[in-house]
Amino acid sequence: MKELISEVPYPSQTCWNIVNSEYCTGANYLKNCYLVFVSTNSEDCIYGAEINKTKSSIDITRIESSELCYESFSLTKCYQTFFSSHCENCINVWFSRDLSNCSSCFGCVNLRNKKYCIWNIQYSKEEYEKSIKELNIGSYKSIKEIKEKVNLIFNKSIRKYTEGRYNSNVSGEYINNSKNVLKRYYVNQGEDCKYLQCFFSPSVKNCFDCTEWGENSELCYECSSVGAESYNNKFNYRCSKGTHNSEYSFNCMGCGDVFACSGLRNKQYCILNKQYEKEEYFKLKEKIIKHMNDMPYVDKKGIIYKYGEFFPIEFSPFSYNESLAQDYFPLTKEKVLKEGYRWKEKIERNYQIEIKNKNMSDDIKDVDKSIINKVIECADMGECNHECIGVFKIIKEEFQFYKRMNLPLPRFCPNCRYFERIKMRNGIKLYKRKCMKEGCNNEFETSYAPERPEIVYCERCYQQEVY
Repeated sequence: MKELISEVPYPSQTCWNIVNSEYCTGANYLKNCYLVFVSTNSEDCIYGAEINKTKSSIDITRIESSELCYESFSLTKCYQTFFSSHCENCINVWFSRDLSNCSSCFGCVNLRNKKYCIWNIQYSKEEYEKSIKELNIGSYKSIKEIKEKVNLIFNKSIRKYTEGRYNSNVSGEYINNSKNVLKRYYVNQGEDCKYLQCFFSPSVKNCFDCTEWGENSELCYECSSVGAESYNNKFNYRCSKGTHNSEYSFNCMGCGDVFACSGLRNKQYCILNKQYEKEEYFKLKEKIIKHMNDMPYVDKKGIIYKYGEFFPIEFSPFSYNESLAQDYFPLTKEKVLKEGYRWKEKIERNYQIEIKNKNMSDDIKDVDKSIINKVIECADMGECNHECIGVFKIIKEEFQFYKRMNLPLPRFCPNCRYFERIKMRNGIKLYKRKCMKEGCNNEFETSYAPERPEIVYCERCYQQEVY
């Protein structure tokens, strides 16, 4: 199987139904998008990941049904929301966290149905607009100072033990509209599932031990990147578009009853990409399964893989630090190599820097279109652990957005901005804790580690506090 995976061509992009979105992957139904990944049904977005039904937004992660948003994480049905996270049904919100049904709010946390608030203090419309103008949000220096202030506020704020809405009998983090979904992370419209991660595209039913995608998947086990009407699949990687009753397959679409295949389209009764008659297929499949149990594969670390285990990590075409594993379970190069995984060394490129970071204009009003496509030095200069590119460019659509929204130019490359943004994300590990509301003895599992500064409440106490 490893030889077959290596020999069968793999597409440079895993996309379909995209228009003018050449530099996107793991996505479908995109139009006029640039460097957008694992996303769907979105338009005119730049530097995005895990977005759905979103328009005209930049530097965003986990955004649903929103428009004109910037540098934000986990928004749902928001419009003109900037430098914010965990907000729903909000308009014209800045530097805020955990707002619902709010508009014209700045530097706020845990508000519901509010308007014209700054630092959680109520203002009149006139007072609010005057105060916002005085903040000069077009200045990078001002933005940096505001970020430092709001981070101090957020770290002392009350947090619900888990992020999620409209659920019944669930445990984990970032679950929405789900029922009987346990030990999972980021699931949208799940039912009767356990041990899932990153199923942001609804829906998913009766699936266990799977990572990424969704989109009407059912009865899948030990699969990665499974979606688009996938049904009754086991141990597959990136098999979709109605693939069903299939096992140990890699990048197959529209297939049924295939075993240990790679790169097939609309095929049935195949093993190792060879066509068989129906009866012959099932006989040979059982014979192979017996062989897998009698003579299992042993990897470089001596781990035994019988039938029922997912592919060994050495089958992956990617190194550890260029995969999502590094996002959720970051390791140093030394640790990665010690564990027997691969590490991709940074490719040294001799970029000719046209604009030094220290020479960038502070205020967007002082920047003209000559900045477009210039090679700009990243503030981290490749010295961080964020897969820093070292340089970046401002493309035309991006420049127009900053001018329109009166936002200063970024100082970091897209990779550094992404890793900074996902710091807003709650972790994947769960801890057993007790509600911190005085007098409450409720216990729960939460992603907030005991040593963190936030005040963590159970559902009941949290609702009493914010509503």
